[in-house]
Amino acid sequence: MDTGQFSRHTDYSWHIEPRGRMRVPAIIYGDEALVREMDQKVFEQITNVATLPGIVKAAYAMPDAHWGYGFPIGGVAAFDAEQGGVISAGGVGFDISCGVRNLCTGLTVTDILPLQEQLADMLAYRIPAGVGSTGAIHLSPAEMEAMLKGGARWAVEQGYGTADDLAHTEERGCMAGARPEYVSEHARKRQRSEMGTLGSGNHYLEIQRVTAVFDEDKAGAFGVKKDDIIVSIHCGSRGLGHQIGTEFLKKMVIAAGEYGIHLPDRELACAPIDSPVGQEYLGAMRAAINCALANRQIITHLVREVFAELLPAARLTLLYDVSHNTCKVEEHEVDGRKRRLYVHRKGATRAFGPGHPDLPEAFRETGQPVLIGGTMGTASYILVGTDQSEERSFGSACHGAGRSMSRHAAKKQWRGKRVVSELAQRGILIRSPSARGVAEEAPGAYKDVSAVVEAAHQAGLAHKVARLEPLICIKG
Repeated sequence: MDTGQFSRHTDYSWHIEPRGRMRVPAIIYGDEALVREMDQKVFEQITNVATLPGIVKAAYAMPDAHWGYGFPIGGVAAFDAEQGGVISAGGVGFDISCGVRNLCTGLTVTDILPLQEQLADMLAYRIPAGVGSTGAIHLSPAEMEAMLKGGARWAVEQGYGTADDLAHTEERGCMAGARPEYVSEHARKRQRSEMGTLGSGNHYLEIQRVTAVFDEDKAGAFGVKKDDIIVSIHCGSRGLGHQIGTEFLKKMVIAAGEYGIHLPDRELACAPIDSPVGQEYLGAMRAAINCALANRQIITHLVREVFAELLPAARLTLLYDVSHNTCKVEEHEVDGRKRRLYVHRKGATRAFGPGHPDLPEAFRETGQPVLIGGTMGTASYILVGTDQSEERSFGSACHGAGRSMSRHAAKKQWRGKRVVSELAQRGILIRSPSARGVAEEAPGAYKDVSAVVEAAHQAGLAHKVARLEPLICIKG
């Protein structure tokens, strides 16, 4: 992307002043190398987002931004319903509430290595992964309804975890305002046997080693130290969320026309927040958030069962669970006053700083853990939210490395078996039912996650706490 298209405000922020139909500026975060590597579509999409009705302050692209559906992945925008603001299914994404949860184990790398192969095999056997993967749980209609309303709280009530897990989960495990009646029967059918499964794409279950600590105080508060073993779970609302996104995008194309909303791109289909379609989507999307929270909670239970058999000394406690494909109602200061906004984060993670009232008590002083997923051959990170991020991005940060090439291009360049072999030589065991899926997710198909995280850190969106590297990766 040509940096001459916008002005450089700092070493890590670039501004596009309003032009044409843009209502607010667009701001891209990243160092010069990351911005130059971004596809031109990021520029086009983030400036298109800035044209939508009711948008406030600016449209933001995180350092891992890349081409998405309508909104760029890594896009953040907030809308005021009182100013005719809209909600866009493309601004949330198809995998609603895809997110990351990290579990501390109390183990170190020396505890894991003698059982690495066995642990990898057992995790792959117990936690289904892959396109259309199904598990042992089959929800009745009544159970589906309860899950969509209750989220991780419902899962804990079914015996899949503890109340302590809920205290360390975004929204305390249950998204208020879910309206299951707006979730179609087709979406429910797709999810009926998918609870407790990883799915495909960039989703994973990893056993990770803490290889570096950047902030000893914050790491200590999070219960993390060098050489610790962390379990990381990255997945979302599976078929249900995808179906909701698909159905409501079609409805929003029609609604946009009915309400006279100019769409610079059909993929930016949206509806006024207070319209019937807008309210129905909010209710269905919140139900999908609960589905994702319940799904990660059930997977946590399955992982705990495996560790209890192989490594009974382990005590898997939840550090945090945070989503990165959502729209949430939050209070933010804009133009000197607090406003109730609908904050879209697509491929962006909430990153509230110390003292924020929405944070669990455990993180009120430190700020929110920000969990950044890497690739199966590189690293993941634990960051922490900052005071500055609310002013700079509505309390948002990056969510991962971000793709640097399409899945189609990755398949042409890599072979899955070769990737698995090369990673095994580095001590990283991959378990996947799909060689094609591994090729699509080859580490080289992604941006440098360390550069992305450094940019978020330097921009003040979130601060680095620890670096994690994989020992085992279960992929779809």
